[in-house]
Amino acid sequence: MLEATPLTEGWVLHHEGADLPAVVPGCVHTDLLAAGVIPDPFVGRAESEVAWVGRRAWSYRTTLRAAPGAQRTDLVFTGLDTVAEILLDGVPLGRTRNMHRSYRFDVTGRSGELTVRFASAYTEAEAVRARLGERPAAYPEPYPYLRKMACSFGWDWGPTLVTAGIWRPALLEHWSTARIARVRPLVSVEDGTGVVELRVDVERTGAGAPLAVEAAVGGQRVRAGVEDDTATVRVEVPDARLWWPRGYGEQPLYDVELTLLHGREPLDGWSRRVGFRTVRLDTSADARGTGFTLVVNGERLFARGVNWIPDDVFPSRVGRERYRTRLRQAADAGVDLVRVWGGGIYESDDFYDACDESGLLVWQDFPFACAAYPEEQPLRAEVEAEARENVVRLMPHPSLVLWNGNNENLWGFRDWGWEPRLAGESWGEGYYLGLLPRVVAELDPTRPYTAGSPWSGSWDRHPNDPDHGTHHSWEVWNRADYTDYLREVPRFVAEFGWQAPPAYATLRRALPGEELAPDSPGMLHHQKADDGNGKLARWLARHFPPPDGDFDRWHYLTQVNQARAVAAGIEHWRSHWPACAGTVVWQLNDCWPVTSWAAIDGDGREKPLYHELRRLYADRLPTLQLRPRGLVLALVNQAAEMWSGVVRLRRMAVDGTLVGERETAFRAAGRGVAEVSVESGLVPAGAAEFLVADADGLRALRFPAPDREIPYPRPEFDVTVADGLVTVTARTLVRDLLLQADRLHPAARADRGLVTLLPGETVTIGVRGWPDPDPDAARAALYCLESGR
Repeated sequence: MLEATPLTEGWVLHHEGADLPAVVPGCVHTDLLAAGVIPDPFVGRAESEVAWVGRRAWSYRTTLRAAPGAQRTDLVFTGLDTVAEILLDGVPLGRTRNMHRSYRFDVTGRSGELTVRFASAYTEAEAVRARLGERPAAYPEPYPYLRKMACSFGWDWGPTLVTAGIWRPALLEHWSTARIARVRPLVSVEDGTGVVELRVDVERTGAGAPLAVEAAVGGQRVRAGVEDDTATVRVEVPDARLWWPRGYGEQPLYDVELTLLHGREPLDGWSRRVGFRTVRLDTSADARGTGFTLVVNGERLFARGVNWIPDDVFPSRVGRERYRTRLRQAADAGVDLVRVWGGGIYESDDFYDACDESGLLVWQDFPFACAAYPEEQPLRAEVEAEARENVVRLMPHPSLVLWNGNNENLWGFRDWGWEPRLAGESWGEGYYLGLLPRVVAELDPTRPYTAGSPWSGSWDRHPNDPDHGTHHSWEVWNRADYTDYLREVPRFVAEFGWQAPPAYATLRRALPGEELAPDSPGMLHHQKADDGNGKLARWLARHFPPPDGDFDRWHYLTQVNQARAVAAGIEHWRSHWPACAGTVVWQLNDCWPVTSWAAIDGDGREKPLYHELRRLYADRLPTLQLRPRGLVLALVNQAAEMWSGVVRLRRMAVDGTLVGERETAFRAAGRGVAEVSVESGLVPAGAAEFLVADADGLRALRFPAPDREIPYPRPEFDVTVADGLVTVTARTLVRDLLLQADRLHPAARADRGLVTLLPGETVTIGVRGWPDPDPDAARAALYCLESGR
């Protein structure tokens, strides 16, 4: 039987004539950090101090010992970052140039010093660029010229920390006679029967041995012979339970066990978990354009999504528990789709396992982002090899529902001035419209493929046409106020977002001793977006008076503005289901402490936006929207059951006076949207009034004027603390009350974000991780809007 031995012990990293202890899996930066050679690049401006690391060549060494008994021993690297030469006792075994694939070398009977020499990724990328010619990109770093995580080279939310190292497990595999080289599981549902068809490739040590494979799924067992080193075994599971996205049903998973046999002797095994479900992408034309709707098990979905970036700029530090924590946060916020963005990596199976178990759908980008990618060798062969390997690797996961060719490259070609600059040079179109769809169709025909995001489906239309396919809404953040989200109803909003700084405790850890200000040196270093602070200031000025040097107030208001902006988009677009079939917020997470569009900051703390997503992505959402006929209350019901009840509409003055009131019945069909017209007498008149809509314990608010024009009363409220609960009782209108729990203690977390209270109303906020509860401290950590502030 094949035996695998992890190669985790005895590694050293050679640095300036000395050997430092090395951790495998890991990378050069983490080893240098552990040895005290470099400062933490996440703290202060130390990122700049360690830039030299990415420009150096590095070597890892360990001792390899021969294993007796097996006919064959393979040295397997499941991830090398990126350009490496592998030597055994000084004799080359091979070279690598792709972070996104694995490598295997025959070392049967051999032992000695194993060395992995890494060239600087800059050296390789710049050499390829010199040979193939310059290609346009969103950033000046040479990331399009090698198959490496693009955001290693920096992004508008990420540091430039160009890594090298053995970033995924290394192992020795000992085997005899034959081994399973590849298994391609095609999982389908046919008339209620779950079908698993396993296409198996076998590698032998020599010819002649009769082989068979045996597969077991759901109590069913089937055997098939191996011919020409391939076999196909089909297992049918009667009355299979369907796997559903979260919120639509359960996520039953079935163990698949495959054994390679020589007679009765087991030679190798392969096991995975699968789920039975169907998925298709409806891109049919209609009166409004071309749709983009995911359909799972026949159920049409409004996708409640978030974009995922690598959770650490050093991906080897992200393990099973960290994946589960972050994805649990996503699920708890009502998210049902996670888009793995194309400037990162194909994540580890731990990521997809967690999504399988929690019902989070996965949209998987191929790793191409914001650049023209050459299609000549050596890149083309590497792209095909990595695509083939990762399509097959990820096929078992029922959570994976969509393959996407790239991020913004089709848009960039048409709209960012690339076409004239390229003057006929290759730029990636052959990958997105040729190679990648061919690979997916050949290897994984059970899933849809789309050429890019955004993509309108045809060059006859603008790639980012909101009426066709996927749309990225960045003109709003870059050039306008978030109220401009209300101008369009895209068919599927795959990217949009708004910036805010991380939590206060995160800033204090990352910028120790710094007097914090929006433009203090550390804050500027941890703001990577082009004119990011300028945009924050301009968009704050549309709604609020300037904070006038009060950092705490600036910090709070930017957090409010982020949550308000995302809410404006999602409420508007959800209210237009099924014309709009999804929103994917940019972004869920961060890879270090930074001012960014994330809902969860680089230390894992939830921003107010995170808590707002819980409201916005709930099954039921009331929202006040302007329609051509006037103001309406849209009742969005993503639950399967009818939503019916009575809505209470109140026109109120900011001093708490009730101006007008009405109750009316409503009925919203399952997976539908109902609208209740707001009569003219209930529409607020001027900045001193607002509208409240309460339905089934849920609330929608409409303030018709910017906050800077609203004469809010001086907020008055009482605070009590008991048993980890902070209770606030309002004596006036209290708008956008926020308890910043991390100001109480760095480990403290609140269970809710922004809340608006009417006079006499009470809210109870749960706080965990607060060792010394104190009412005065709680009051000091509470922020809300005030007239003129």
